[in-house]
Amino acid sequence: MEIKCAVPSKIVTSHVMLALHEDIGQHDLTADLISIDAQAIARVITREDTILCGKNWLNEVFNQLDPSTIINWYFSDGDPIHAGGEICQLEGSARILLTGERVAMNFLQILSATATNAQYYAGEIEGLNVKILDTRKTIPGFRIAQKYAVYCGGCYTHRVGLYDGILIKENHINAIGSISAAVAQSRRLYPSTEIEVEVESLDELKEAMASNADIIMLDNFDMKDLIRAVKINKGKSELEASGGITLSNVRRVAETGVDRISVGALTKDIQSIDLSMIFIN
Repeated sequence: MEIKCAVPSKIVTSHVMLALHEDIGQHDLTADLISIDAQAIARVITREDTILCGKNWLNEVFNQLDPSTIINWYFSDGDPIHAGGEICQLEGSARILLTGERVAMNFLQILSATATNAQYYAGEIEGLNVKILDTRKTIPGFRIAQKYAVYCGGCYTHRVGLYDGILIKENHINAIGSISAAVAQSRRLYPSTEIEVEVESLDELKEAMASNADIIMLDNFDMKDLIRAVKINKGKSELEASGGITLSNVRRVAETGVDRISVGALTKDIQSIDLSMIFIN
């Protein structure tokens, strides 16, 4: 399942349903302080520069609470917004706006943080023929949403889960016996599936190449060994650098000539964007 420009609506609906149940439970007690007839207008602003992501989740929060809520957006997912920018305006029942505020902000803050983080990495390798990929190091239950956010930030999906790609790692190799045996078994079981092998040395690289692996992940190689690996490979397999990749070194890694760079930090090392919903009447 390739994550591109949309997430299935049933997934968004499920995310929001669970989050609202978690937050509201049987009833929002504090909302009872507000008159049931009270109407309000609120605006959502960002207090820091961000790449927006999460519109559909915010929309779904208020759709589930009260479909008559009016939401006017001033930006789209993937748009950059400067600190102080107004993202959207909501109009409807004051009770509903208050009840949905935290859940809506949580979705928007986390997804925008992921997209913004991805954009930082994408910016570092601008002009180079290499892709930055995410990993499976995501918030449990929120993987497809975060991978969509990575796309909004200008990076790419490695694989969604264990079901849509083969990645033979150290423990697989130890359990099977060798890289060549693992690749051969993969070809027999799933002949039409792309096979990736993680290697930890140049000798393992050569074995993976001899096994005709489609992609070879160079795990925690230093810069010198990355350059050596590219020279040894000579374009035979796609090469992917992984492990210890940060914003400060990602461009140097990209300049070694690898084809792909996978970065767990895209989805796991994030800090929520500082957003606020403010009533204006």
